[in-house]
Amino acid sequence: MKKILIFFLLLFLVYLIGINTVPSYIESDRNPVKNPSPYPVSNEAYDLYNRLDFIADLHCDALLWGRDLTKRGNRGHVDFPRMREVNVALEMFTIVSKSPAGQNMEKNSSDAFDNITPLTIAKGESPFNWFSLINRTLSQAQALEKFAAKEEGNMIVIKTKEDLLRLIEMRKKNPKVIGGMIGIEGAHALEGKLENIDAVYNAGIRMIGPTHFFDNELGGSAHGESGEGLSAFGKEVIMKMNELGIFIDLAHSSPAIIDDVLALSSNPVIVSHTGLKSVLNSQRNLSDEQIQRIARKKGIIGIAFFEKAVGNPELPNIIASIKHIRDLVGIEYVALGSDYDGSVAVPFDITGLPLIVEGLLKEGFTESEIRAVMGENVKRFLLKNLK
Repeated sequence: MKKILIFFLLLFLVYLIGINTVPSYIESDRNPVKNPSPYPVSNEAYDLYNRLDFIADLHCDALLWGRDLTKRGNRGHVDFPRMREVNVALEMFTIVSKSPAGQNMEKNSSDAFDNITPLTIAKGESPFNWFSLINRTLSQAQALEKFAAKEEGNMIVIKTKEDLLRLIEMRKKNPKVIGGMIGIEGAHALEGKLENIDAVYNAGIRMIGPTHFFDNELGGSAHGESGEGLSAFGKEVIMKMNELGIFIDLAHSSPAIIDDVLALSSNPVIVSHTGLKSVLNSQRNLSDEQIQRIARKKGIIGIAFFEKAVGNPELPNIIASIKHIRDLVGIEYVALGSDYDGSVAVPFDITGLPLIVEGLLKEGFTESEIRAVMGENVKRFLLKNLK
């Protein structure tokens, strides 16, 4: 009996050590920053950046890794202190609940081993989360609420138009007040149950992507095996999202799902993090026709920051992507959609956002256009469409 107790004690100690070391090692490995801060920019770009009233980003997976976002991290891309350092008003924190082993842009099986299961265990999460996608999702949403509570009123989880108006007003007196919204990356998190939409809505989630890197009950992924459009269940989900006011995020959706959603949805759509085929011909990127249809739907497109979305070198291609949307459909349809902390290498962390302003200035963008891209478009879209 004594030997058994010693064995389990040692096992428990190994587990505790793993909780403190494994998640941070994995995050550091999966989310490198190619160029560390600080990021020098011209005086002109710096002055313009400091005049911006509302800076927003449509996609960040920081909740996945178990970091305390109220503290400035020495790894990853986003946390609350770094948001404040560069005056970011709003971040869309997206929830990843499943990721296939061998994840790639071309083809992934829904039956592949799930990378998030061992990470969930290593983070020391409740056993109820170990094998439940909906529980993992709700847990990450609750984590953002807990971080906000620690901020004692200086961080607002945006769920309604009134919340956003409150954030805007509070920042006039205190620019250190920040906001966060919650999205889901892949509706496999619903586990095929329509009633789980109510559960995630009640948890504060206001954006859901039908698919992520693999096909699910709603239909086909841009990186899946079937290429299918919305299933009957998928159509039910879209209609329910419209009813509740949950935004549909078309990033990672198959072209057939994009077609189906644009035909079915009565509400404008978001593409939270993407590239453009005109800049990088990838199957995860948008064609000009898709961009035009999204614009006709009064949607908004977030440009991602990583190489497999925009190509290499990233910064000039980010600027080229923004310029292409402006020239094709208008400046009001484009925004930032970094995919920070999304298992991607990025050229700069969130404190490097002034580099975007510098790049836009060099391409001849006006101050009003830069304001639109850096956050005013997101603010306008949300004020118009949040319930």
